[in-house]
Amino acid sequence: MQKIAIRLLFLFVLANWQFSSSAQDSSRLRISLLTCTPGDELYSTFGHSAYRVIDSNSVTDIVYNYGTFNFDDSDFYLKFIRGKLLYYVSPEPFNDTGGYMGFKTLYQSTNRGITEQVLNLSAEEKISIRSFLNENIKEANKYYKYDFFFDNCTTRLRDILKKQHDSAFTQTAVMPMGSRFRQAIHQYLDQNNKAWSKLGIDILLGQPCDAMMTAEQMQFLPDNLMKSLDSSKHKDVLSSENLYPINNDGNKKTLFTPFVVFALLFVFIFVTGLIKSKFANIFLQGFDGLFFFLSGALGVMLIFMWTGTDHQMCKNNFNLLWAWPTHTVMAFFVNSNKSWVKKYYKFTAVALMGVLISWYFLPQQMNSGLLPIVLLLIYRSVKKSLNTN
Repeated sequence: MQKIAIRLLFLFVLANWQFSSSAQDSSRLRISLLTCTPGDELYSTFGHSAYRVIDSNSVTDIVYNYGTFNFDDSDFYLKFIRGKLLYYVSPEPFNDTGGYMGFKTLYQSTNRGITEQVLNLSAEEKISIRSFLNENIKEANKYYKYDFFFDNCTTRLRDILKKQHDSAFTQTAVMPMGSRFRQAIHQYLDQNNKAWSKLGIDILLGQPCDAMMTAEQMQFLPDNLMKSLDSSKHKDVLSSENLYPINNDGNKKTLFTPFVVFALLFVFIFVTGLIKSKFANIFLQGFDGLFFFLSGALGVMLIFMWTGTDHQMCKNNFNLLWAWPTHTVMAFFVNSNKSWVKKYYKFTAVALMGVLISWYFLPQQMNSGLLPIVLLLIYRSVKKSLNTN
């Protein structure tokens, strides 16, 4: 019995040492950064970050999550579109407790991996960070205006660590210097085969998204913050562990990318234009009206996103070079024989040819999937300027 008791004591001590190896100080705290892998939905494509705080005195295991928002807000969609949606920090149990699904189970249920980095902090720093987090979860302090690039669930954690611990890790570049914001998000969209989401994002985000990132700005992405801490010369991480390995086969690639679909549309309209029939003529007249109206409506939306919202990355959008808001009006005259209508479409064709030639030289990276659309606008504008179908 004595040998059994000694072995049990040894196992208990060993387990306790593994649990609190980083908490062998007066604080009895362990603070770690949790980095979650991307999910299937667009909002989760770029991963997620949170702080985990284990207190071996009060025997609590709490995750502080800055990525929560109130979907039931009556003005949710309007605030989201205008860039005024408030996010907030919320405390969550790491493990299931009292019938409530914990942070770990939630991410496991959606097959998202979790990497934990135990942070190398002094007792005073741990106490200071936990006090800051607990102060932040108060109703008066927990809300903040979310910005995907500059103020999100990951940058909040970076700034806390920078203020309460050390800022040296923010100088560790984990991407080639000169990398741009758009390139950073393209990596995730390409890896997850989200060509259509990539198209929509490239249309909405303007020239500021093509600015070069500093080493610190690269850390707006969860993986980049994790890599920065791992790569830091100041040993900011005591240990790192993959808490939930995933079997990621990747999303299946599709042949129907925007470029392919729009190219097929161009070919279809071109072939239809060669058919000399009343039906083809009526179809093309209807198509032209809808096509120019939709391209113009897109231009109106881009101007709204530029001037009527708080989304800084939506400003100076060069997609307005081909998506002209004036098309929303001219669509109603698209089949007119009037000379001023013909001149408008002649000017459109010439101007868009210039846009097409300069496509890869613009200050903003344009999505190649839009090339068939621009070609189609040119083709139909030429036809309208000649008043032929």
